[in-house]
Amino acid sequence: MKSCLIVDDSRVVRKVARRILEDLAFTIEEAEDGKLAMEACQRKMPDAILLDWNMPVMNGIDFLRELRRTPGGDAPVVVFCTTENDIKHIQEAVGAGANEYIMKPFDIDIIQAKFQQVGLL
Repeated sequence: MKSCLIVDDSRVVRKVARRILEDLAFTIEEAEDGKLAMEACQRKMPDAILLDWNMPVMNGIDFLRELRRTPGGDAPVVVFCTTENDIKHIQEAVGAGANEYIMKPFDIDIIQAKFQQVGLL
């Protein structure tokens, strides 16, 4: 079973994403900011990370840059999931190492399609 770390400061978003990803047979861990997400990755690197951009403590783009510099941090498939949908943000995310980009709000069809595109399903 593949694992996914859901990183979002919204408890509601984490809950919805958890339900969708558990239905897609992922084991789930959650973090409410990039700092807690880095700690989770240092304990056990997930197969996938569903990542928000705007969070307190450490935002998503800073987390992603730090993750990709970490030993083993090149392995997780990172899917940004955010309201930041302009081309500048998308280019910055991909440049920092994101594999895909999902706009909020999302549903099971969107997550399933993106996870299939990046080879997670």
